[in-house]
Amino acid sequence: MWSAHHRKTAVIGWLLFVVLAAALGGASGLVEMSDSESGAGDSAKAEKILDDAGIDEPAGELVMVSSRAAGGWRTAAGDLTEAVRGTGETGPIAPPLASEDGKDALIRFEMKGDSKTAPDRVQPVLDAVRDTGDAHRDVRIYQFGEASSGKWLNDLLADDFRRAEFTAVPLALGILLVAFGAVVAALLPVGLALTACMAAFGLLSLASHQLHLFQTTYSVMFLMGLAVGVDYCLFYLRRERDERAAGRDAETALRIAAATSGRAVLVSGVTVMVAMAGMFLSGLMLFKGFALATIMVVFIAMLGSVTVLPALLAWLGDRIDAGRVPFLNRRKKKGTHESGALAGALLGPVLARPKLFAVASVAVLVALAAPALGMKTESLGMEKQFGSEASLTVAYRNITEAFPGGPAPARVVVKADDIGSEGIRKALAEFEGTGSGSGGAASVTVHAERNVAEIEVPLPGNGSDERSKAALSELRDKRLPAAFAGTGAEVHVTGDLAGSVDFNDQLKRGIVPVFAFITAVTFLLMLFCFRSYVIALTSILLNLLSVVAAYGVMVAVFQHGWGAELLGTEKVGAIESWMPLFVLVVLFGLSMDYHVFVVSRIREARDRGLDTPSAIRQGIRRTAGAVTGAAAIMVAVFAVFGTLSMQDMQQMGVGLAVAVLLDATLVRMVLLPSVMTLLGERNWRTPKGLGWLPALEHGGVPEDTEGAAGGAGASPLGARHAAPARTR
Repeated sequence: MWSAHHRKTAVIGWLLFVVLAAALGGASGLVEMSDSESGAGDSAKAEKILDDAGIDEPAGELVMVSSRAAGGWRTAAGDLTEAVRGTGETGPIAPPLASEDGKDALIRFEMKGDSKTAPDRVQPVLDAVRDTGDAHRDVRIYQFGEASSGKWLNDLLADDFRRAEFTAVPLALGILLVAFGAVVAALLPVGLALTACMAAFGLLSLASHQLHLFQTTYSVMFLMGLAVGVDYCLFYLRRERDERAAGRDAETALRIAAATSGRAVLVSGVTVMVAMAGMFLSGLMLFKGFALATIMVVFIAMLGSVTVLPALLAWLGDRIDAGRVPFLNRRKKKGTHESGALAGALLGPVLARPKLFAVASVAVLVALAAPALGMKTESLGMEKQFGSEASLTVAYRNITEAFPGGPAPARVVVKADDIGSEGIRKALAEFEGTGSGSGGAASVTVHAERNVAEIEVPLPGNGSDERSKAALSELRDKRLPAAFAGTGAEVHVTGDLAGSVDFNDQLKRGIVPVFAFITAVTFLLMLFCFRSYVIALTSILLNLLSVVAAYGVMVAVFQHGWGAELLGTEKVGAIESWMPLFVLVVLFGLSMDYHVFVVSRIREARDRGLDTPSAIRQGIRRTAGAVTGAAAIMVAVFAVFGTLSMQDMQQMGVGLAVAVLLDATLVRMVLLPSVMTLLGERNWRTPKGLGWLPALEHGGVPEDTEGAAGGAGASPLGARHAAPARTR
């Protein structure tokens, strides 16, 4: 209410905050995590040794020239070598290595300069390779390497997320236009969400200097910020319009919205932030960055919804309905307070036969969740991540088939007090030139001045299959311990496969404390908010049903391929390793948006003296419009991310969209009212010994005091100072 009565200060203060945060963040820049920070376990230790020693391996590139006949590649390979050398961006180029059948040749070279900036400098090399291919139509040329794949990935991500951002905002705006039927009312939530995201982007860039971030963290923040920011504003605005339609003056309507939806927004926001904080317990910097980003954007969106939003609503008044859209603006008649006629029609049978609908809805959710029992997780490789037909995937697959172990060998890092000692030299010599069942030979590089050595060991298989994993296990558990026993050297293994295995193992260990934390804290928050252990327990159980149903759909679509083509994706046989934990935490937090909003409205009706079934009926009907609109926006935003090129983004988008859709429809509109009806008065029981918990107000102005609270002759000043009436 302070913001409503100090409109100019609140609005200008918000804009200054957004501009200042965005400017400071843009000036400071984003600091991305290193390989050692993004990994876990043994592979992270190996990367840390290399980082501490200041060893920066040049970005390696592989170019394969394939011909129909043995040796038919020689002319093209020679021209390609000269063209690449002429760019001045590469170091020495090794002579072409012929495949076993002689039809393929592999040209290996390294980019000059810092490997981190190599993707920005590789374009002349790509042009040289392309021009050579155009000049020699009798051969096929495939290129893959750290620099070329980095540039390809950066361009792909930039295009994808630009498309997602420019698609999600118009979608959200269109849904809000349908929900409110007025341009100003639709623009307000989108404007609040976008400014919250801008401020969060800036603050996150500043924070990244202390907690380094993954490159997709900004996109996750935008996804969450847009969905949550619009939701919070929608809940607030919808309640204010409902109260105005009920005949109350503008200030009283705003006060009631603040006392009801405003409180629900605060409780929901705190719950979401606490749930996100659980990711700090994962032991992985990737999730710590996700946690920090989502906490920031949710906090800023929540702050805006209780400051600048009331100020704008107070300033706009009835002008909130400016720009009415024909046939969409269906304002309620003055004095009416009811909404959700369709929800009411659907709710009737649910409340009449709650046991039947409770069992049926649980059965549907369990059936959807069933495929999750066979969930397989892994860090998706190139082919699975980008699709089997992507140019980078095709190049990687062909090079791997002709020269196994080439693109992604295991990388052994050895650190000792004296890397030149006789025992270590003997151990390194055992690996030099030897293979690993792949046809490729290991290579040893010694950094004598840093007492560090590297061994690149080719792995059989495609770099992620069972053959590759078996070879990695043998290397770690048998070959290395046997070779370096008694030398005192510190030996660790990194590389694409080793990093994937270690990351997945850490996730399996981390999901238990994260799950325990978010369930315990959610229970306590719901207990504190509603003073009922029954409400708290059902909140957790309903959220879990939504999560496992989302898991089941993700496994069915992406692991088994059921309906994958309809969604424009393909079967990959596994779920991205970080996805289950991320989806669990995000959905546990976002589900509380609807739950707190709906249950608060039910409790509000109960506090006015209605019996539990009547309170459920009224609460569900009056929140149906807001919940439907909010869910439609979230589903639309998440579904946009399900259309991106990367498999993990598709899994995240589809999983979150399905979960929110189920949560806002089947769970909140069928399962929640049927379960609460079956529980009856037990919903409101306060545990013995916890009577000291504060009784938070859930009501605004009771129905029988409409005229007194906000009728035509009510004084705005009096309404400002009057406490919300409440009956039990």
